[in-house]
Amino acid sequence: MERPVILFDGVCNLCSWSVRFIVARDRRALFRFAALQSPAGEQLLSERGVDPRAVDSVMLIEGGRWYTSSDAAVRIARRLGGPWRLAGALLAVPRPLRDWAYGVIARNRYRWFGKADVCLVPSPSLRDRFLT
Repeated sequence: MERPVILFDGVCNLCSWSVRFIVARDRRALFRFAALQSPAGEQLLSERGVDPRAVDSVMLIEGGRWYTSSDAAVRIARRLGGPWRLAGALLAVPRPLRDWAYGVIARNRYRWFGKADVCLVPSPSLRDRFLT
């Protein structure tokens, strides 16, 4: 099975911080990453028939399926293992409530955390985990 791919908003400071957080805790190097704005990100969205405007900050592609919003965030945390796998319990919370909370953060992420002029550039040691 292919490794899961996390698509993220490459100019969002919160999203870039989240990618660095995941990389630091993904000891098995399970996840690969692509900025939504990158050619790889655009291709992955297109292959799934997903309108890029419909993905507000993160998308997880895993096992032939894709997840957005709180489903993506919870599934990513759960796959990190350790205490982060407990985030899986959040899947018991009704999706509309989870997505509402996620949406508040997603809609305000630029105002609260800022926006970069360019997408996150991975270090040479991590470059093979990023799709371009």
